[in-house]
Amino acid sequence: MSNNLDQTLANAILTAVTGGTALSITAPVKLRLMATNGSATSNGTEITAGGGYTAGGLTTAGAWGTASGGSITNSAAAVTFTNMPAATVVGVELWDSSGTPKRIAWGTITSRTTASGDQLAFATSSLSLTLN
Repeated sequence: MSNNLDQTLANAILTAVTGGTALSITAPVKLRLMATNGSATSNGTEITAGGGYTAGGLTTAGAWGTASGGSITNSAAAVTFTNMPAATVVGVELWDSSGTPKRIAWGTITSRTTASGDQLAFATSSLSLTLN
């Protein structure tokens, strides 16, 4: 998901760092699994909820390490989805938890197909976000 910021968020960051409106992200941040990928300006299509997967994704609090060199990874923990529905996952997106959730970032992954009840895990340090 490296440096694939949602364009709305990128604009908000630029506005905030130049003295405009403060940036607002509502924790916790959640990782959503995508059946189709989006782009900088459009959301992907989230996989269908079922089994242990809930629409809106999984909270990733505690998974992220400390940002360094303009990057951050899930170096503190793996991110694991248990009891998956049957699905083909081609991407991931980070979203905040506001009343109207805001997309933060998106990224393509190597396609993974799960059968009903499978586990889908992203190993420690396999997810990254870069701002440079």
